[in-house]
Amino acid sequence: MWPGGGGRERGGGCCSRERAGSLFHVCKGRCTSRPDPRRPSSARPRGSPPRPFLSSPPMAIRARSWRPPPPPLLLLLLWVTGQAAPVAGLGLGSDSELQIERRFVPDECPRAVRSGDFVRYHYVGTFPDGQKFDSSYDRDSTFNVFVGKGQLIAGMDQALVGMCVNERRFVKIPPKLAYGSDGVSGVIPPDSVLHFDVLLMDIWNSEDQVQIHTYFKPPTCPRTIQVSDFVRYHYNGTFLDGTLFDSSHNRMKTYDTYVGIGWLIPGMDKGLLGMCVGEKRIITIPPFLAYGEDGDGKDIPGQASLVFDVALLDLHNPKDGISIENKVVPENCERRSQSGDFLRYHYNGTLLDGTFFDSSYSRNRTFDTYIGQGYVIPGIDEGLLGVCIGEKRRIVVPPHLGYGEEGRGNIPGSAVLVFDIHVIDFHNPSDSISITSHYKPPDCSVLSKKGDYLKYHYNASLLDGTLLDSTWNLGKTYNIVLGSGQVVLGMDMGLREMCVGEKRTVIIPPHLGYGEAGVDGEVPGSAVLVFDIELLELVAGLPEGYMFVWNGEVSANLFEEIDKDGDGEVLLEEFSEYIHAQVASGKGKLAPGFDAEMIVKNMFTNQDRNGDGKVTAEEFKLKDQETKHDEL
Repeated sequence: MWPGGGGRERGGGCCSRERAGSLFHVCKGRCTSRPDPRRPSSARPRGSPPRPFLSSPPMAIRARSWRPPPPPLLLLLLWVTGQAAPVAGLGLGSDSELQIERRFVPDECPRAVRSGDFVRYHYVGTFPDGQKFDSSYDRDSTFNVFVGKGQLIAGMDQALVGMCVNERRFVKIPPKLAYGSDGVSGVIPPDSVLHFDVLLMDIWNSEDQVQIHTYFKPPTCPRTIQVSDFVRYHYNGTFLDGTLFDSSHNRMKTYDTYVGIGWLIPGMDKGLLGMCVGEKRIITIPPFLAYGEDGDGKDIPGQASLVFDVALLDLHNPKDGISIENKVVPENCERRSQSGDFLRYHYNGTLLDGTFFDSSYSRNRTFDTYIGQGYVIPGIDEGLLGVCIGEKRRIVVPPHLGYGEEGRGNIPGSAVLVFDIHVIDFHNPSDSISITSHYKPPDCSVLSKKGDYLKYHYNASLLDGTLLDSTWNLGKTYNIVLGSGQVVLGMDMGLREMCVGEKRTVIIPPHLGYGEAGVDGEVPGSAVLVFDIELLELVAGLPEGYMFVWNGEVSANLFEEIDKDGDGEVLLEEFSEYIHAQVASGKGKLAPGFDAEMIVKNMFTNQDRNGDGKVTAEEFKLKDQETKHDEL
């Protein structure tokens, strides 16, 4: 059974066709045709007096042979002429008085029956000797009737007044307040005292409205339900006596619907208005604002008051956009994200009621994506625009900008999503490195260039300040030959045109750093890197393409000087000894930053053109004589 649909009460009389006809609770008038219980009735204004019903044949266990009952008019006259008697409480008044014994009274009684109320109750009717003559339980249906309007025998009209829902009364009705000296032929003997065991199930009045009792309200309530909002809520549905007829909790699925546009029974449409997400309230609905005289045809009987215990989980309007709440905004924000940027961020994802559904923190990895290009749900695509690095913000995304009516994974359909975002870094694929010089010495005329040998200290961190590495912590410098591919391209670029003693910060986007892959366990994928650098030493390199140069004039008899034994052949040992001697004397220079022996060996190999392990005078050439090799 759902709280949706629902017609209005269309007349009451005392009962529906099925339920009219107890011999002792005869209704008068004519039953109206039944409306579709899912559609509001326009036959009469809401709250107008119910139409009476036509009585039907009595239902009873009879001791005598059956004879047709007197016409309804005669029965009505018998009831009307009955004289009212004082109501006795637990006393044992005479058989000529109405006697009431309250066999069970509930602890709470927010409302008692008054004349003019409509009631639903069960009863068993017996004679003083215990013989049963009628029972609503045998018909599996409560008896439904107005009290104090002449639709009941006088004794029962009086006995029901003051009863609470779930109260049980034993009522002894004398003949003068029942069927008198005439009785009912074949059913009730003349001058019969009647006993009724009555259990009250429901009570309402045509002037009733929806009753709302809020028993929990969250500390903050930024928004409440308005007409045309879409809501998701859990509920337990009971009758006034506490009997459960339906529960969304049992189905483990919220009830999702629009409010105030006729998708719900009128009482629920009204009862949900003004609720906050997280609020819990009890909504009591009279039948003419619920399923009326017909019920729902299955779980809810006709003329039943309904009680819904509701917990609101979610709320949005189809016209909603995203909402953004800035939690932390860095003081320095040199740049804000734009469409086409690539972001790395952490997030916690919850539903509006705080239910957790996902977190990048639990995976110990940022979520990395382009923004403004459809790589993420539209609400996040929009919500990540204009953020600063290091900013924390809350983005609330309505379902039509999230995962829609279908939901996804553990995100239910039509769910509003709340993302608490922490932006770690972002860049654009068109970005180059950024260099900020913090200190330059007075003499800063010699600047680093490709081929120079550099010794420097650095701290490497992410944009959020997370330290990745530090040569200061290691206690030794980092040494490279600039332009030789010994560092990532962004660092190579960042070390150029730097003088000894200078301090600078170099920011390197991932495509000039460690790319999408990063370095396992050290540098996250797609991370922007920050290097704080101090250059400590610079050794000028050789011209591009050279691994050894002469500092002075080259001897005209160079081959003969290398070939000390004069055999016309130079071996590697002779070649190496000669080159190292030139370097030691300052006459020659090897490219700094490389292994000297490897350079010499490569130079020798370049001269040994036939690869026989020795160089002859015919093979020996200087650089300007042979442009194909980096050699002498």
